Amino acid sequence: MSEPWLGLTMLGLIVVAIMMGFPPAFTLMGLGMIFGYIAFWVPVAHWYDNRIFDLIVQRTYGVMTNDTLLSVPLFVFMGYIMERAALVDRMFHSVQLAFRRVPASLAVTTLLVCAFWGIASGIVGAVVVLMGVIAMRPMLNAGYDVKLASGAITAGGTLGILIPPSVMLIVYAAVAGQSIVKLYAAAMLPGFFLTFLYLVYILGWAIINPKIAPKLPPDQYRVKVPEYLSRLERGPARRIVAGVLAAALRPSLLSGSGPDGRPVGYRVIAHNLLVLAVPLFLTVGTFAATWWYVVIYNAPEAVTAAAPAARVATPAAPPAATVPVATAPAGEEKPQELGSAGESESESAEGAKKPEGPEEMTSLRDTSKVSDAGKVPAHFYAWFWGLAAACGLLLLFYFWRMDGEQLEILKELCASVVPLGVLTAVVLAVILFGICTATESAAIGALGALYLAVMAKFMRPVLWWSLVGFVVGITLGVYEGEDFASILVAGAIGGTLVGTVVPGLWYLRTSPELRQNIKESTFLTAKTTAMVCWLFVGSALFSAVFALHGGQGLIERWVLSMNLSPLGFQLTAQLIIFLLGWPLEWTEIIVIFCPIFIPLLAHFNVDPILFGTMVAVNLQAAFLSPPVAMSAFYLKGVSPKHVTLNQIFAGMMPYMVIVCICLMFMYIWPGMTLWLPEFLYGK
Repeated sequence: MSEPWLGLTMLGLIVVAIMMGFPPAFTLMGLGMIFGYIAFWVPVAHWYDNRIFDLIVQRTYGVMTNDTLLSVPLFVFMGYIMERAALVDRMFHSVQLAFRRVPASLAVTTLLVCAFWGIASGIVGAVVVLMGVIAMRPMLNAGYDVKLASGAITAGGTLGILIPPSVMLIVYAAVAGQSIVKLYAAAMLPGFFLTFLYLVYILGWAIINPKIAPKLPPDQYRVKVPEYLSRLERGPARRIVAGVLAAALRPSLLSGSGPDGRPVGYRVIAHNLLVLAVPLFLTVGTFAATWWYVVIYNAPEAVTAAAPAARVATPAAPPAATVPVATAPAGEEKPQELGSAGESESESAEGAKKPEGPEEMTSLRDTSKVSDAGKVPAHFYAWFWGLAAACGLLLLFYFWRMDGEQLEILKELCASVVPLGVLTAVVLAVILFGICTATESAAIGALGALYLAVMAKFMRPVLWWSLVGFVVGITLGVYEGEDFASILVAGAIGGTLVGTVVPGLWYLRTSPELRQNIKESTFLTAKTTAMVCWLFVGSALFSAVFALHGGQGLIERWVLSMNLSPLGFQLTAQLIIFLLGWPLEWTEIIVIFCPIFIPLLAHFNVDPILFGTMVAVNLQAAFLSPPVAMSAFYLKGVSPKHVTLNQIFAGMMPYMVIVCICLMFMYIWPGMTLWLPEFLYGK
């Protein structure tokens, strides 16, 4: 017995059950089993011959063999390892020193560290709790307004679910059948733009009303300069760079003891020179990598990929094959596999099977037609050299004004921010540039997080074993006859692997703290992964039974009967998701309600990548909107007793408005979302 009203009853019951506090995963499975039993019920058959039991097994197997979900435990493990290694305390202190002269410096530092740490970990609860412990009391003790302090922590902590590597985008990719790497590329610019809007709001509020963020007394942001560096400062402004360069040429300029109590030698001078070179290396490396990818690597690849396609005769694909998401006719409704949205019609039109296994990066580009992917943008050279000149002038100005205190702050930044920043950049780069798949990138991130965690406790052994592993990797690369780039990659992977495994296993038996960190991270990763997997199993069964009863077709016919424009459909869908974010969390919205909208995207010519990115931005409100604003409850649990929940809610409200402003910009200017994935992978 299949009736559309039974499907709508399922939808209403799941919302009521979740709001009453029932576990979403098992509620989805329970409702799917009960209503599926009704749909497949045959009066003359025995109860255990009902086909719902076969459907449960098929949907569970389909979810557990979904390659997209492999990256979830690895990214989650990466986040928990870095959180348990206590790397953020030193980062917060160094970033606060770097922004000490900015209005509301503590709030700005809190937001930046939250965003940065959220990108690295992607776990909202962990980021909010950790930053609440580190930053809440210092801001309140400095006289900051409670609403400003709580808003900066809660809003900054949610950015990790938007800016890649994001678990939310992985879940949406599995539900919608879209490419993870395209979603990652699409979410980059909106995520950083939303962070920029948050910073503008904090700085503007502090400038208009300085009482909410009093300036810190000098004793709280002054840095003690070692005596040997003080002797190298020149002039009334105490410039330091010229003195360090002079000491490198004439070590006799230095005398006395260094920072470790030993006499100052060339090792100390080399250390200071290396620290000064870090900003230069990062800037030059960024521009060199951009030039290499755009001009050398990507553009020739597009030309050579288009040439064979022009020579090989292939049957013309029908227009329906280019539609990213297809809607089945109302009279032929069938339950869909979770994550298969948009694949069935295009596959049947082309008459080809989708290859099994994870999607390789080289398959993202359609080589059957010439696209704009890989071509050098029209104004690339002007922008490249203009930005390079601007960055060079900024570096020159920075080094010219640097004194001994700023050099010490740069050392702290290099020790706390640069390693984690390099790891995050590498994880994103290998995904976006097609070097490896998202799952392989997650494995690199997990290994790098373990490397940083071990190095934080045992730096010298890790560095020595890393050198050994680097030499072994280089040797193997040369022995196999690889090219220069592959040899460098082999050396980097060998150094990271050996530098992590050998010291980690050796000190695991003597370091209770290291054992505890790995144990807790593994347990929390297993717990989070199990939650996500059970939620997908329940959602797969629920969506199949919902479509079997005709609920999906009924909703589609109702929406199509409203004769909405594409803009009207997008506004309606995003408004519904925004309202659902009040009582529900993002996981329930992604796996239950997004599959309802996804089959309608083709009719309204809405790009599923754009829609998914807008959903990710919109779901920031799920963590910032009462009454189920989980960020507020996370922060309340670690805040002083006089901080009330209403004050935290009041501090979060302006950021909900900022999320709506960001969505407006994404509606008006879709290129902010779609430009990067189209440039990297084509339309």
